[in-house]
Amino acid sequence: MSRSRLFPTISALFSVVIWGATFVATKIALTEVSPATIIWIRFGIGVLILGATVLARRQFAIPAASDLGMLALLGFVGVTFHQWLQATGLQTTRATNTAWIVATIPVFTALLGWLFLKEKMGWFRVGGIAVAAFGVLLIVSDGNLASLFTGGFGAIGDLLILISALNWAVYTILSRRELARHPAARMMFYVMLFGWLFTCIWIFTIGPGLGEIPALTFKGWMAILALGIFGSGFAYIAWYDALQEIPASQLGVFINIEPLITTILAAWMINEPITLITLIGGAIIIFGVWLVNRG
Repeated sequence: MSRSRLFPTISALFSVVIWGATFVATKIALTEVSPATIIWIRFGIGVLILGATVLARRQFAIPAASDLGMLALLGFVGVTFHQWLQATGLQTTRATNTAWIVATIPVFTALLGWLFLKEKMGWFRVGGIAVAAFGVLLIVSDGNLASLFTGGFGAIGDLLILISALNWAVYTILSRRELARHPAARMMFYVMLFGWLFTCIWIFTIGPGLGEIPALTFKGWMAILALGIFGSGFAYIAWYDALQEIPASQLGVFINIEPLITTILAAWMINEPITLITLIGGAIIIFGVWLVNRG
């Protein structure tokens, strides 16, 4: 590996390890406070870190008035709604299930690209979508596929996480225009800022306000601070820095490492079992995603 490629590779690995750990950290924090409190603190920290990064890199600029609507939409879709889906889903599903289901995002992105951007959908992609879907069904049914025909689809959290994967694919499609117009860190700063402002409305209207914060223990604070500082701050910066040096098609391969990290950490930190069905279903999902990307 050339020295010029070493740092971007380390940055990409850093990001996926952190993002793999965020599902476990969220599970830990959920034992003490509600999703609204977690998301409000987490992305408040993320806004500060991204804002400081944009200023340090001298990339700060006020967006044009014509961009504000799209940035606000991206903030709602990519931060507020997306994190509500994932944090609420994690209340009733395993962190391991979450990571493997989230790994299907490229499948949904390919489908949306075909439906709305007229991107090609060859047989490799069609087959990959079918294979990845089978892997998801295998995991959420714990290997009992027959239960799916009697109205079962795992926990309600599994369904919310699946919707979050589709939602992130929507965000990915929508954000392409803004990424072409702004440096990535600056775009993410404004997206995260709008998302955090929407979360402020949520937590201070129908949410718990600041009432849950005193209940946080040292363990809960460590989990939320890790989510904010690393998951919503440094990991985004490292990922987009890597994207400047590594083509997106190659960088996407690193995402396949994320659920493996979650599986290991969930077993170690919160005693989630590593089952053969999970590993088989995960391998099937990764193979399906590979077929989609190859297509």
